[in-house]
Amino acid sequence: MTDWVDLGLGSIGGALVSEALKLVIEEAKKYKSFKPLSKDLVSTMERLLPLTKKIDSMQNELDLGSGELKQLRETIEKARVLVLKFPSVRFYEKSNYTRKIVEINEDLAKFCDIDLQLLQYRNQLTLLGVAGNLVDKVDGLSKRMDGLMSVPVPVFRDLCSVPKLDKVVVGLDWPLMELKKRLLDDAVVSLVVSAPPGGGKTTLANQLCHDADVIGHFKHIFFNVVSSTPNFRVIVQNLLQHSGYAPHTFENDSQATVGLRKLLEELREDGPILLVLDDVWRGAESLLQKFRINLPDYKILVTSRFDFPSFGYNYRLKPLENEDAKALLIQWASRPHNTSQAEYEDLLQKILKRCNGFPIVIEVVGVSLKGRSLNTWKGQVESWSQGETILDSPSQPTVLECLQPSFNALEPNLKECFLDMGSFLEDQKIRASVIIDIWMELYGKNSSILCMKYLEDLASQNLLKLVPLGNETEDGFYNEFLVTQHDILRELAIRQSELEAILERKRLNLEIKEDTFPDWCLNAPRNTVVNASLLSISTDDLFSSNWVETDCPNVEALVLNLSSSDYALPSFIAGMRKLKVLTITNHGFYPARLRNFSCLSLLPNLKRIRLEKVSVTLLDIPRLQLASLKKLSLVMCSFGEVFYDSEEIDVSKALPSLQEIDIDYCYDLYELPYWVSEVVSLKTLSITNCNKLTVLPEAIGNLSKLEVLRVSSCINLSELPETTDRLSNLRFLDISHCLGLRKLPLEIGKLEKLKKISMRKCWRCELPDSVRDLEDLEVKCEEETRLVLWERLMPKMRNLRVHEEETEHNLNLLQMF
Repeated sequence: MTDWVDLGLGSIGGALVSEALKLVIEEAKKYKSFKPLSKDLVSTMERLLPLTKKIDSMQNELDLGSGELKQLRETIEKARVLVLKFPSVRFYEKSNYTRKIVEINEDLAKFCDIDLQLLQYRNQLTLLGVAGNLVDKVDGLSKRMDGLMSVPVPVFRDLCSVPKLDKVVVGLDWPLMELKKRLLDDAVVSLVVSAPPGGGKTTLANQLCHDADVIGHFKHIFFNVVSSTPNFRVIVQNLLQHSGYAPHTFENDSQATVGLRKLLEELREDGPILLVLDDVWRGAESLLQKFRINLPDYKILVTSRFDFPSFGYNYRLKPLENEDAKALLIQWASRPHNTSQAEYEDLLQKILKRCNGFPIVIEVVGVSLKGRSLNTWKGQVESWSQGETILDSPSQPTVLECLQPSFNALEPNLKECFLDMGSFLEDQKIRASVIIDIWMELYGKNSSILCMKYLEDLASQNLLKLVPLGNETEDGFYNEFLVTQHDILRELAIRQSELEAILERKRLNLEIKEDTFPDWCLNAPRNTVVNASLLSISTDDLFSSNWVETDCPNVEALVLNLSSSDYALPSFIAGMRKLKVLTITNHGFYPARLRNFSCLSLLPNLKRIRLEKVSVTLLDIPRLQLASLKKLSLVMCSFGEVFYDSEEIDVSKALPSLQEIDIDYCYDLYELPYWVSEVVSLKTLSITNCNKLTVLPEAIGNLSKLEVLRVSSCINLSELPETTDRLSNLRFLDISHCLGLRKLPLEIGKLEKLKKISMRKCWRCELPDSVRDLEDLEVKCEEETRLVLWERLMPKMRNLRVHEEETEHNLNLLQMF
């Protein structure tokens, strides 16, 4: 099967990709001197292994000697050479080899998450007999790879991965040992870990999934957050998509059950399976039973605030013992200055008594005291009530009571921002840009950087989590950050807002299940006015858009969360004359058809619109004639048939204030509508992850005020129009990850204000000679591109800065040479 010599480690040569990878894995496992890095490398290669087998089975259709497949083989060869040198590495060379391991691991991980996923889709389409037609229509990368790249791919592939352990775990060694013993017992099929909110059950489950014995036993581990509104079909869809299958919609739960069984039967051939269902709520017994499929080597682990005695063995996670709780508190709260040991110990014990061993409470209280004075510590302790314990029962209100001081300690502006977080759904992963848009308008902030600082301040106090997605951020572009919040902290925010009467609240959450509205909506007297400035309305997949009329004249920010495939905007939106921000998010699996969109045309102050996973036509926006609209965001939207003739609309009058357009993950966007080029007020145009986009309109040169042009991760974009050189105010151009881009406009050097070009992963793109006229230009790219640019451009560019990416810091070439 392989032509590798000796131990199978001579060179890759003509070997099958999977066989080559197997041999590197076996060799890497022998050496312990580079753990845990070598362990991470092995883990990545093992995740890649089943997918390389698919490549081997497609050798007749794929050119293994070119493009991304060639890059994969070369990366495996680098790994082979590096692994063989492990035994002879001297101590002073270890840091250099460590860096190389990290680089190779990152390269393999990126290929595993992106490139092979595209190959799988190509393989599926080939079996259906349609891949040939796709290849013929695409003009981008090499002929075979173009066919692959033009196929729409899922937004995220790692939908059910185990979260990373992002903090030191304290006090869970014994529970971990007990739970692992149960899990690995052949007689145990399902387990439930229960604890009050903030008790550490999710952390325990996460740590269990990272345990070496568990990883060694289970070949497949899936981690799913269920929450209070579970959807069996969506969870199964995510499991299938995570495993490499194309997105599929089930008409009923019976179909989803069949799909789940077939998936498990297929995966079980590779080895045992563990399915983790995290944060399951009371009343979900029927949901859990649907996952109980009688198959050998298949186990389920559930975490919940509640017990499910009929489902399986129940492990009740106890609060932390005093010594562990103390260690955790000391980890988060540094000792105040000028404090005697006896006084410090006394304060610690009083705080621990109030926290009663709850990790989330200890963590939040500890962070609020970190770096504070002795008087602050004493004041914190004295501010609590004189009851025996803050948690004299494991009920939720007492936990909230314990968290209250952390909220009270916030600055007034951060209090408002924290309360706003209660307007989003439980367990929702929120793009930072969504929250920033709301805060900029609600609080009159002109700086997105300042609003981002508010998020960072809240994250620093453990009141939310700010998760970078790993990509570079530029010029106030915050789509690359996710915001999440622990359930108990969200409930704290909601509890604070509920201190006021419903109609008088600044923030109001309206939750509609099926077509059932809250009593206060149904029983309100005529002419009742809702005074909220931030209104959040959530509906499920059974909602029929049969609205109850509500008068909300003071709403400035409206958050709509929907799950149905067909959704009509409520007519009472037209009465929100103060509305500035509208965000519509569909949590269903496919884009929802949006109706009654025209009601937005009556809103004179609407400045920001964000649509996520909805179906609209691109001509709908200018037809609204929103004179105040400043920013338009379209994420995972479906546009259907695109009309490019906009002569009947004077865009300069219909959208006179529009400054920013952000289009992300819109897979059926082949080209921009012509009206975008007529928005002469536009300053930022961002088009990212739109795989079918092939060209930009020539008329883009009309955007004379454009300062930022971002077309990153548009893999079929082959060139920028020559008229780009007319964008006289352009200062930043981002073409990173545009794999098919081969050149930039010849006269781009005319853009005197252009200061930065990001061209990471643009291996084929060449900069024209005219960029030599841009003496202060900064270019960000990989090492290979860096050297080429240096040789070509340095002789005539005194201040050229070419930065090498994929390292811990940017390298200035003027210092290197």
